[in-house]
Amino acid sequence: MHVLIIEDDPRLAKLMARVLEKEHFTVDLAHDGITGLEFALTGTYDVAVVDWMLPGKDGPSICRAVRQAKVRLPLLMLTARDQVEDRVAGLNSGADDYLVKPFAIEELLARLHALSRRFDVTSPEASTLIANDLTLDLSAHTATRGGAPLGLTVTEWNLLEYLMRNRGQILTREQIFNRVWAFDSDAQMKMVDIYVSYLRKKLKTSADLPDPIETVRGIGYRLD
Repeated sequence: MHVLIIEDDPRLAKLMARVLEKEHFTVDLAHDGITGLEFALTGTYDVAVVDWMLPGKDGPSICRAVRQAKVRLPLLMLTARDQVEDRVAGLNSGADDYLVKPFAIEELLARLHALSRRFDVTSPEASTLIANDLTLDLSAHTATRGGAPLGLTVTEWNLLEYLMRNRGQILTREQIFNRVWAFDSDAQMKMVDIYVSYLRKKLKTSADLPDPIETVRGIGYRLD
């Protein structure tokens, strides 16, 4: 796995790099937000660890810029902020996961592996999923509706992929949670509703387009 670490504390950055390299990861370091964003936008990384407080450009700004550029890169936000509102702000900026300092190296490794598994959509099945005007190209990692790019985060991508693979079927919140957040020990069931809401907003590329996700009251969701 090729990992980008954007961290301005050189001692912590070197510690993470040393541990990851022992696990046979390839690691690049950036110690400020501007350099880190330049690296992230190259599209050469499997996952990025992004510190919240950085000189030049902070972590949330980096996440937003990566998402606006439609670069398919899993982002793990690293920060000392541990309040719920901080977690929500980090996720809303485009981060796919959130790790609070101080943390155990074992947890960092577990979360990186989990993000990698979520991001890996390669399979022997068809390389493209189509549902009406929705298209997921599993090889190019692109998502479009009516030809318009959607710019999904990794979590949103996996949620839409699961819905499209089970088009027409009612999926319970528990089924969706176990599929999309199976490797995130801190995730809660309410994340299903939150990310369905995020996904719906991105699928609404035009005011004239209907909402393709049906809410089945008391049960879950279905891609109609």
